Amino acid sequence: MLLFATGQWMRVVPLSWDVIPNSISVVIQYLSLEWPTESGWTNYNSLQLIAYFITIFIAAPLALITGLGMSPALSTRFRRISSVFNIQMARSLHFLVLCWFLLFIVLHVALVLTTGALENLNHMYAGRNDQSWTGFWIFAASMVVIIVGWVAATPLTIRHPRLVQRAGYALIGPAQRLFEHIDSRPGQYTEKDISPRLWLNGQYPESDEYKNLFDNDFRDYRLRINGLVGNPVELSLAELRAMDYHEQITQHFCIQGWSGVAKWGGVSMQAILDLVKPAPEAKWVVFYSLGEGPDEGDYYDAHPIEQMGYQLTMLAYDMNGAPLSYGHGAPLRLRNEVQLGFKMVKWIKGIEFVADFSDVGGGFGGYNEDYEFFGYRQSI
Repeated sequence: MLLFATGQWMRVVPLSWDVIPNSISVVIQYLSLEWPTESGWTNYNSLQLIAYFITIFIAAPLALITGLGMSPALSTRFRRISSVFNIQMARSLHFLVLCWFLLFIVLHVALVLTTGALENLNHMYAGRNDQSWTGFWIFAASMVVIIVGWVAATPLTIRHPRLVQRAGYALIGPAQRLFEHIDSRPGQYTEKDISPRLWLNGQYPESDEYKNLFDNDFRDYRLRINGLVGNPVELSLAELRAMDYHEQITQHFCIQGWSGVAKWGGVSMQAILDLVKPAPEAKWVVFYSLGEGPDEGDYYDAHPIEQMGYQLTMLAYDMNGAPLSYGHGAPLRLRNEVQLGFKMVKWIKGIEFVADFSDVGGGFGGYNEDYEFFGYRQSI
């Protein structure tokens, strides 16, 4: 806004095609160590102009757009865009933008210090066009502040990860919360899009309870649904299969960076809501797993009750036309397509409706939030 309000945008936007041959000439000058002599105080050379333009008007907006493009909620909701600009493309471009920023920083700082450091630092730090040491001392003081802050912050963040977790949530939580209200819609994928293999993740259940259920083909399995509901129930797998069948083909997005498409079959969470009748004060739905987390303790995750009514939120017992395998969460797993994969609890043994998740587990909304200090809102 300042660039356009002050007219300074004209200094960083190429206004003539002459910038192309002139930038080539500047490159030759740099490579020959014959530094360009014109002053950046009054005029950027053509290579600077192109570099600043790319950084300000291309790389920075692209970083924002590709960041949003990695959101499962946005990708599933805006199908026409995501079918072309998919999450994998967003990841790759996001990485390349980071590479550009790093290259720009290294070259920019190196050239500032090798093409007349005192004059350049005066331009940048002191607002003056001379060879005095004023800009250098301001620059040196700023570097001392940065180094002291870094040295002080590093042990603090290691010793107090909860503080960092809460600070991160306070900074970006409100923005991320906006995207939790996006109800994804079905229909983007067909059977020809189904991935030949969907990776397996998570700590597999090894308890005697699970082994006995598995060996008995889950005939003794009971899904307990309780908490702030008018009709708490325990449902067998047969009873779940007797409910209206819900099927969808959706893409799974893992926080580790991989994705895959599968067809899921089961019961919509809206049907579960209709059955158990949550109380008005129920704001969160907690899913408990038969599996443990890597640091022991039952794996669980909490989801906003609003998302349970979304069209693509379901309890899946089938995958690609067959019962769920052991590795993919048999006998029952959650599919909430506006969230990343680690929040889609597998091997579900119970569902609890609560007003707040502060008294559940470690009180941070999920196993990964409790033990690995994830921010709760990871939909982006």
